[in-house]
Amino acid sequence: MKDNESLKELAGRRNFGPDHALVTTPQPCVMIATWDESHTPDVMMAAWAGQYDYKQIVISLSEHKTTENLRKAKAFTVSFADVRTVAESDYLGLVSANKVPDKVSRVGFTVTPSPNVDAPVINEYPLTLECKVLSLEDGILVGEVVNMSADPSILDEEGKVDLGKLQPIVFDAAANTYRALGEVVGQAWKSGRKYL
Repeated sequence: MKDNESLKELAGRRNFGPDHALVTTPQPCVMIATWDESHTPDVMMAAWAGQYDYKQIVISLSEHKTTENLRKAKAFTVSFADVRTVAESDYLGLVSANKVPDKVSRVGFTVTPSPNVDAPVINEYPLTLECKVLSLEDGILVGEVVNMSADPSILDEEGKVDLGKLQPIVFDAAANTYRALGEVVGQAWKSGRKYL
């Protein structure tokens, strides 16, 4: 008997079981940038990522060129794929730097060395987290964010990052598509006050 066959149904709903790709979708499309041993930039897309603590990020990774680079440099940057960079970001996730070492330049991206960690900043992504590796064990990368930098084009009138201007994309695992974020639908710690 399959695990799903033993599950009880909730009236009016359909069961998918615990192994469905939609468990925690949507996922942010984060772009991890590192230097390789010859100081060539490498960028890969990861979709299983999130904020771990106020100044920490956690990313689930299998073995890649990027994980080799992370172990050596102990640093990386994280940027966020957006609607303007869908094709380039997808390509950087499809192609391994082990096979295509110049994949970053192939999509026309340029880099600037981070002034705070030993990793490249991808100039075409307007929001970047500069991070130090805290741990990389059992496929889980934990990084300490030492700085966040943003292009002025994605800031609001108060100087804060505006997701509506950034238009980051997320990975929809149920449909294998990318979706854009940005619309404001409520205010955190304010919208629910009508029930207080």
